[in-house]
Amino acid sequence: MDENCIFCQIISGQIPSTKIYEDDKVLAFLDIAPVNDGHTLVVPKKHYVNLEEVPEADLCEIIKVVKKIGKAFKQGLGVLGYNINENNDPIAGQIIPHLHFHIIPRIENDGLQLWPQRKYPNGTMQEVADQIKKAL
Repeated sequence: MDENCIFCQIISGQIPSTKIYEDDKVLAFLDIAPVNDGHTLVVPKKHYVNLEEVPEADLCEIIKVVKKIGKAFKQGLGVLGYNINENNDPIAGQIIPHLHFHIIPRIENDGLQLWPQRKYPNGTMQEVADQIKKAL
């Protein structure tokens, strides 16, 4: 637990939250600034800053909860789909340095747009792929 982390404070009960799900390893609660009603954050109870830090066994438990909540969105809220997002490190938009997944219920014409797409310049796609594979 990181005493300065807002999510750790939520997990410990120092800061109130609207809980959706909780077990011994994972907590899910409504985002206080939702994209759409039901926007939920899923966090490990142990403090991990990003995806690379979390052990695979804990990550599996987190993803099981993400899946469970997505299904509950469809059944309970009647939405047809949802986005799952994890901003990994500040350059990617991570504001709270505690691993968390956003699950955002989607409704038609809700204004949420996905990122812009572009094309690889000639010859660079394979170079990029090779650099990633080399690091695996």
